[in-house]
Amino acid sequence: MDLYREEILEHWRNPQNFGEMKKPDVVVEQVNPLCGDRVIFFFKIKKGKIEDVKFTGSGCAISVASSSILSEAIKGKSVKAIERITGQDVLVLIGGDIAPARLKCVFLPLEAVRKLTGR
Repeated sequence: MDLYREEILEHWRNPQNFGEMKKPDVVVEQVNPLCGDRVIFFFKIKKGKIEDVKFTGSGCAISVASSSILSEAIKGKSVKAIERITGQDVLVLIGGDIAPARLKCVFLPLEAVRKLTGR
């Protein structure tokens, strides 16, 4: 298991959708109190769909990469579709298994995004 696969490193170095959004419709934040990783997602929602998404925050390479990859995956999707995203889906998106100690890092952005639906 290569913890820092090239794709993860690329998304960490050059995260997609990184930055604040002017006049977002919804802002959600999630913090991992164990390590201090923090992510804030900004959403523009139109007719129940995620028209645009951005994120900011600070954390390890895996949490930043996971935020970047997840933000790309949910853009254009319905808010309802977010409810169906599982941790396993996120693992597939980032390229497979992660050490158990790092799962919280991978799932931090999913926990934030789920706040859109109240889950």
